[in-house]
Amino acid sequence: MHVASTTSQFILMGSALSGALIFKKAKMMSWPLVFFFGGINAIMAFIGGFEAHLFPGNTLKIILAFILGIAGIMMLFPEKQGYQKEINRFGYWNILEGDSRYVINLWIAVPLTMATGFFAGMLGVSGGSFLVPLMVIACGVPMQTAVGTATAMLFATALSGFIGNALHGGFNIELAIPGGVAAILGGIIGSKIALRTKPKFLKSISGLITIIAAILMFANSVSQ
Repeated sequence: MHVASTTSQFILMGSALSGALIFKKAKMMSWPLVFFFGGINAIMAFIGGFEAHLFPGNTLKIILAFILGIAGIMMLFPEKQGYQKEINRFGYWNILEGDSRYVINLWIAVPLTMATGFFAGMLGVSGGSFLVPLMVIACGVPMQTAVGTATAMLFATALSGFIGNALHGGFNIELAIPGGVAAILGGIIGSKIALRTKPKFLKSISGLITIIAAILMFANSVSQ
């Protein structure tokens, strides 16, 4: 499990970098969210990756399945269309980008982002599975912008998680190199498809795929 976590983080870096460049070109990215939440995510991913060796592989799989299930269910709920009124209270962050205004409840978003980064780094997975529902459902960020923003965050998260895991060894370079090349190509193709897909359909498909992944992960963990 720990070798898989380190190797998968390396592969995720390639996918995230190529995808982020596509979304940046299409201007489907919120830079304030990338830098703020991406920074929190990256720090916690390093801590999670560094501490991953302390937990049994099966325990990590069960945790991942539980978190993925929650994230997938969240994606099936109707999304907010963005706040039109500012909330000028401590703990709320008002972001105005073009015609859209996002009001981020930091009391909710910061702890969830910290937890996302920690488990993403520990488990060697994409934090985007959790960050996209957070941005779409809780913050009112449009689906495609949320995907682009999460993709950019993912590169920093994957890099930090990779370093944290690699400090304890367990990196399969023979799998990582071809996997990384395939991930770069997949990131380019997937990002272009996402930009051409209707946001509502993209959101529903993402939620269903995440729920299926959670079920398969849980079944795999209890069968061992």
